[in-house]
Amino acid sequence: MSFMRTLATVAVGFAAAKGVEKYKSMGGMAGLQKMMDGMGGAGAAPGAMPGMDAMSKMADQMGLGSMMQAMTGGAGTGTNPMDQMMQAFSGPQAAGAAGLGGLMAAMQGAAEAGGKGLDDMMSAFAGQSPATQVMENNAKLMISAMIQAAKADGEIDAEEQQKLMDQLGDVDAEERAFVEAELAKPLDIPGLAQQTSDAMKAQVYATSLMAIRVDSEAEATYLRQLAHALGLTEEARQRMHQAMGVA
Repeated sequence: MSFMRTLATVAVGFAAAKGVEKYKSMGGMAGLQKMMDGMGGAGAAPGAMPGMDAMSKMADQMGLGSMMQAMTGGAGTGTNPMDQMMQAFSGPQAAGAAGLGGLMAAMQGAAEAGGKGLDDMMSAFAGQSPATQVMENNAKLMISAMIQAAKADGEIDAEEQQKLMDQLGDVDAEERAFVEAELAKPLDIPGLAQQTSDAMKAQVYATSLMAIRVDSEAEATYLRQLAHALGLTEEARQRMHQAMGVA
């Protein structure tokens, strides 16, 4: 096991905890919808969306391969990929599709704003290359960012926390303890920003954006404060919001 995989399972756990219907309206899924909008129609090439192959292979490693088949063209050409994915949402593994989709959308949003090392990270997610210690540390940071953002309006209640922890499955003791500690921490934007290198600023912001719907003033304020603490330009911030389909 690794924190790279734990990052993916936490993303899936958020979808399970929030409920797939609600999760579909959040930042990551809005971004996935936006990216998939350009893939429909006859002749759309399977895997045309950057990161789709990585998502499919990551799903295979997590036992969700059949769920992802439709997302890479397995249901036939001429069908809108998001429509295919929506069919998958009716199944018992809906949270898996939603969580992994949201994570890939966040990584693509970060890439749009100049995030570094994303190609290598996607390659490691897909099992095409080993995860380095830097990637493992970055995955931990992204887990922290996701959990911190979800606390912005106090919406991670005890039941949701339990659902998220249940989704972790057979992660090792160190990884489980890390997630538990992050859930127990109070909001700490300066602390999160202090841990974030220049290369990870876009990833941290995009992962935070993925974890919330931005439908409350508390969430909007959190994102503004996080962007300021990270030293992100307004242009970079807007590029991520645009890429992820979030106003």
